[in-house]
Amino acid sequence: MKFLKLNLITMKTIKLLVFAALLGVAGAKAQTAKNELTITLSEFAIKAKSPDAQIIDARTPEEFAQNHLKGAVNVNAAAAGYEKDLEKLSKDKTTLVYSIANGRSVSLAKELREKGFKEVVVLPGGISNWIGSGYPIVNNTKKGVALNTEQFNTLTASSDLVLVDFGSKYCGACKRLVPVLDSLEKQQGFAAKIVRIEAYDNTELLKKLKVGQLPTLVLYKNGKEVWKKPGQSYTAQVTKVVASHKATKTEVASAGR
Repeated sequence: MKFLKLNLITMKTIKLLVFAALLGVAGAKAQTAKNELTITLSEFAIKAKSPDAQIIDARTPEEFAQNHLKGAVNVNAAAAGYEKDLEKLSKDKTTLVYSIANGRSVSLAKELREKGFKEVVVLPGGISNWIGSGYPIVNNTKKGVALNTEQFNTLTASSDLVLVDFGSKYCGACKRLVPVLDSLEKQQGFAAKIVRIEAYDNTELLKKLKVGQLPTLVLYKNGKEVWKKPGQSYTAQVTKVVASHKATKTEVASAGR
């Protein structure tokens, strides 16, 4: 009987300990959720204007030199000794983090939260979404590199079908699209002319065309946009879309009149 009572006490103690542990996990998750804020672009823009905010550009120095948000400091987590840059920051200020999309920024934001930064906010969609949505940046693109509207319109009308790839050599997802574009160019009978545009050199164009994600493919037919696909695309998918917009014999005959 005494043995049974001891077992019951032990089981009760174990349950209490498990319950306490679960409460601790729940509390930790609640604290993480409190620090991990989800906000809109407009809310991010408001926070960025605050004198108490610190803005971190999580890209490479080369990318930062080309364009960045006003007031941002560059912290490249892939570089040796970047922790020293983090030590210069205040853990009590609102910390805004961004990269080209949300890869590097999310990773750095997670690290900052683990280090005790109180409020860490990631720019939704990254700087590509920021630019494509019309928000301002500090742009250091050299004159003559960017395409103006007239040049772009001439380019998209240079063939019956023109497939424009808005990407960047710094963008991981864009690099994964390169083999797809290469295979399309080599594909016999592929009806579209492929044009590749470096997004960082053409931020005004991205803003005007509302390209908010890299990569983005846009198909033009006789100079007019007929299809747009943000994110990853595949050879069979693009081939099918281009084929569906290929000029019919009737259209070709009409154009020749």
